[in-house]
Amino acid sequence: MNNNAMEKLKNFMGDRLLTEIDERVSYGYDGSFGQYLPDCVVQVLSTEEVQQTVCIANEYEIPLYARGASTSLSGGPLPVHGGIVLDFSQWHSKLEIYPEDLIIKASPGVITGDIHKLAESYNLMYPPDPSSSSICTIGGNLAENAGGPRGVKYGVTKDYVIGLEIVTADGKVLKTGGNTVKNVTGYDLTKLIIGSEGTLAIITEATLRLIPKPLDTRTAMIIFDDLYTAGQSISKILTSGVRPSKMEILDRNAINKVVDYAGLDLPREAAAILLVEVDGDPDVLSKELDIVQEALKKIGVDDIQIASDKEEEARLWQVRKLVSPAIVTSGYTKISEDATVPLSKIPDMFRKIDEIKRKYNLNIVVFGHAGDGNLHPTINTNMRDSDEVGRVEDAVEEIFKYAIELGGTLSGEHGIGTMKKAFLANEISDDGVLFQKAIKKALDPKNILNPGKIFPEPGEKRLVLQND
Repeated sequence: MNNNAMEKLKNFMGDRLLTEIDERVSYGYDGSFGQYLPDCVVQVLSTEEVQQTVCIANEYEIPLYARGASTSLSGGPLPVHGGIVLDFSQWHSKLEIYPEDLIIKASPGVITGDIHKLAESYNLMYPPDPSSSSICTIGGNLAENAGGPRGVKYGVTKDYVIGLEIVTADGKVLKTGGNTVKNVTGYDLTKLIIGSEGTLAIITEATLRLIPKPLDTRTAMIIFDDLYTAGQSISKILTSGVRPSKMEILDRNAINKVVDYAGLDLPREAAAILLVEVDGDPDVLSKELDIVQEALKKIGVDDIQIASDKEEEARLWQVRKLVSPAIVTSGYTKISEDATVPLSKIPDMFRKIDEIKRKYNLNIVVFGHAGDGNLHPTINTNMRDSDEVGRVEDAVEEIFKYAIELGGTLSGEHGIGTMKKAFLANEISDDGVLFQKAIKKALDPKNILNPGKIFPEPGEKRLVLQND
């Protein structure tokens, strides 16, 4: 990295410029795969510091990577071309609620779970709820357009962002959107930036929309003997007149992992279980679950267990929360994907994954957000076994391609990053890639913002889990 650039960074960042090798190594990985070494790390605490850093990066054409808590499962913040890592994890000073306007303003390093807690203290709700909400930052959620179990009813991150403060690639500070839900002035730059994975601008503040917190919730667990019926049930529930707040599915492999891990009383022989939550007026919730039961009876499903109290409801949702820790008890690496398919195609996807599991002799567990078709095929693998890793790469590639073949998408909530960029054209076509690249070129002509992400580079045609 240019010595003049390093000196300029040191002049205004002081001891929050990290240059020692042990410090830089710790910023070279995330929740996905690959290890890369940045030239330095800047622990920013203000928009002004971000702006100054971007101006230096722009002047010397240095790659710049925004990073929150590094929970990304797609390689979002990885410094694949060296350069500067912008560490936002220390910048959590601003978290302000305006309850009468139903908004919260937050700096990018604020933990998403803290946003939930603040909103709920005013009897309000910030609906996006990624599984890592207790540790992930809102900045990372914004960059990846994070989702979560409540997406079936309430949508994802982009649906609750009404304004941003951003720093552009040439160091300008801009405001997008505002403090009102309705805003159609000019292009919707807010939506353009959300989910762009840090490749178009650096987010320095977000204005988030809140909604009234539902008065109550009720939960049911539905047990299935076959995957086809489980898939049928999802559509049947969603067309019954009831809109669940959560619908989570676990296949037999996932069920048994949880039983082995936590000793819970679950049906080991079930093909799948579906957890369904409804929320709203307490007087209405029992009626809604009655409607769900009647709808399922029409297709022969009658094994439905409804939580009788909050304690039992919490136990049911504990089943879903324990899937990930149960999977990693082997000590091997957990590879989490999030291919998304149309609701009617969920059984086909389950069958295909089971076929792939046998074909490549792999340990694959499937669970996910059934209400929006967002499945998480998850593989345990020994990363020291190069032959097995090769089979994992082949298996994941087949999963991606089949999801697209079914009319689905590469990613529902994890993003593209480094993990899926080789397959981007499979979904959006070569012309679609060129169109998106034109946007990137217009907003970041020197390609300094998170280079090496989303778009495949020459020769990249497949998933690679290990560095050469």
